[in-house]
Amino acid sequence: MNRTSHRALCATVSALGLMAAAGAAMAQTAPAPQDESQASSLDDVIVTAQRRSQNLQEVPITVTVFGAQQLQEAKIEQVSEIVTRTPGLSFDAFPSSQPRLAVRGIGSSDKGAAGDASSAVFLDEIYLGRPAAVAFDAFDIARIEVLKGPQGTLFGRNVVGGAVNVITQRPQIGVFDAAAEVSAGNYSQLDGAGFVNAPLGDTTALRVSGAWRTHDGYVRSQTTGGRLEDQDTQSARIQLLSQPNDRLELHLTVDGTRDRGNGTAQHVVDVDPTSSNASRWTINRDRDYNASSINGVQNRDTWGVRAAADYDLPFATLSVLASYRDVDYEQFYDFDGGTFPSNLINLAGGDSEQTGFSSQEVRLSSLPGSKATWVAGLYRYYADTDRSTSLDLTIGTALRHEVFDQNARTESLAAFGDISWPLTERLSVFGGLRYSTDDKTYHITNTRSTVPIRSSGFFDVNAQQDWDATTWRIGANYKITPNHMIYGDISRGYKSGGFQDTPSSAADAATPFNPEYATQYEIGQKSRFLDGRATWNNTLYWMDYTDLQTSQLIGLVSRVTNAGQATIKGYETALSLSPGGGFELDAAYAFTDAKFDVFFEGADDLSGNRISRTPRHKVVLSPSYRHDLASGAYVKFAVDYRYESFIYDDNSNNNLEVREPTEFVDARVIFNSPDDRWALTLWGKNLTDELTRTHQTTFLGGTFAGYNAPTTYGVTLRWNH
Repeated sequence: MNRTSHRALCATVSALGLMAAAGAAMAQTAPAPQDESQASSLDDVIVTAQRRSQNLQEVPITVTVFGAQQLQEAKIEQVSEIVTRTPGLSFDAFPSSQPRLAVRGIGSSDKGAAGDASSAVFLDEIYLGRPAAVAFDAFDIARIEVLKGPQGTLFGRNVVGGAVNVITQRPQIGVFDAAAEVSAGNYSQLDGAGFVNAPLGDTTALRVSGAWRTHDGYVRSQTTGGRLEDQDTQSARIQLLSQPNDRLELHLTVDGTRDRGNGTAQHVVDVDPTSSNASRWTINRDRDYNASSINGVQNRDTWGVRAAADYDLPFATLSVLASYRDVDYEQFYDFDGGTFPSNLINLAGGDSEQTGFSSQEVRLSSLPGSKATWVAGLYRYYADTDRSTSLDLTIGTALRHEVFDQNARTESLAAFGDISWPLTERLSVFGGLRYSTDDKTYHITNTRSTVPIRSSGFFDVNAQQDWDATTWRIGANYKITPNHMIYGDISRGYKSGGFQDTPSSAADAATPFNPEYATQYEIGQKSRFLDGRATWNNTLYWMDYTDLQTSQLIGLVSRVTNAGQATIKGYETALSLSPGGGFELDAAYAFTDAKFDVFFEGADDLSGNRISRTPRHKVVLSPSYRHDLASGAYVKFAVDYRYESFIYDDNSNNNLEVREPTEFVDARVIFNSPDDRWALTLWGKNLTDELTRTHQTTFLGGTFAGYNAPTTYGVTLRWNH
């Protein structure tokens, strides 16, 4: 399908949404269907995006939600699979164990010890402050909410772009429950997951969950014979919930993940004809093989403990939340995926990291049934990160080696509040305010280097900087009818500054880059049609983005700079339809126009360039059909189709670093037993064997990239108690 056809497809999806809504609006006055058994209402989607349980259609912000059944049936296991199914959300992993999220074009490529995420992941309200900490497995998950736009007046840690909230299944008091599943597939895939929920008396419950995921690597090194891009992951979670009386609830969670695997599989996919080094590289675009000189390593151990207490006072609920998390991470691999004589230059490197981070939050929130809903709180976040980044460069027989050792200590304090007030039965106004302070202490040295590669000399630098900001949101929502709501809001977001990961000099190491800010203007509409059998939501937004932190590779140095200004504007639509007869359809589309207004890289004026890793068009279509059998069993057929238009991997919009438009198709067939005790699923992912680059970068005359996973397929057997 050519690019023009894809644009037509995007326009068609939007038009279908408009026609469906128009038809549904007219159908509200029409007689009910004669055969009501052939039509069913969509289930209410309950979210906690505003720190209270609400129907998604009542929430005046843009939220994409994945429920437990959807996660289970689609075999969604990692955060990357959420990203590919969410319009307005993009993903990059460089390497795969350090994901980089971008919401509506706002993301961060900075993995340094003193950097922060622009768009972040929260696990049961706990901010996962390091990229390597985003290691959760989507087993025993209640739902995943993707919030778009600046967050901070409702959440402990502020983010400028958006948030992915992962909410695990909580223990159930007075209930014994259990489930288990096992999967087998190609590439020797073998997965298992399960949970047990056990009551401990009348007021306490214990829930234990676990999962393992294994498969052989998708890429074989023709040099070592090893398989790269493999997986060996184990995860576990233990939760204890107690409600000693009607006013008090205590919740304790301990979880951990262990990852072991070989390195990322790299390929030389292009050469820069203007570079004198172009002839030193051999192009290899074969996803299945490379000539990596080492198998590499990607090892990660992360664990955490979370303690929460909620106590109902006469006027509010007092909540106390505390956590500690630890990340121990190491990765090292062949950057160019080749060896002599295919490549006359050899690049290898990686990083290791040990981080401990903690957070404490105290907040008061309105009681259920209060006329006004509000929350006010205090928050503290502290992180201590030791990180080492290395690069080995071999040209001929000369080996050059450089290591940057960093330590960063970050302390963030905040006070925040938010309120929603109904002025009439139909009209409500809301607003929030947040004050944040961030203090960073930084130490970096490259004195372990024998010959400096990426810097102008050896240095040992200590630096410190603090920042503060006041951010806010204000808006209103109006119910035209009980099934139709419109809303509008303005929100301001902030992310603190930081220090360079691989500075070029002592002065560069000591000089911080500035905070970034985003102000988003959004209007939206949420509607239900056809007696609850259809929902259709639309959003228009405009974002002014200033001092955005951009990471650019200049020579061999990856450097974060502040671009002057950018404008991001877009439209998002989501349609869910259950017309009856066992058919259902979820369709979503996002248009994102993200460009720099002012951006200089040295003497180069990059104003007008597109922000990297941000497709203009993204479409997700998920039709399904369920056929009920006379025995009470059912068979369900489902397909997921995803399309993204082309993107640049670099803000310089280098034509060597373009990802062409992509189309992915997943499918599954589910047989569910009459007693709902077991289910058998046949599934396949990337059934068209789409080939795309998951990340890429150009230096020393070569463009190095990794590829997505090939077609995978298998079977899953699930048992429910």
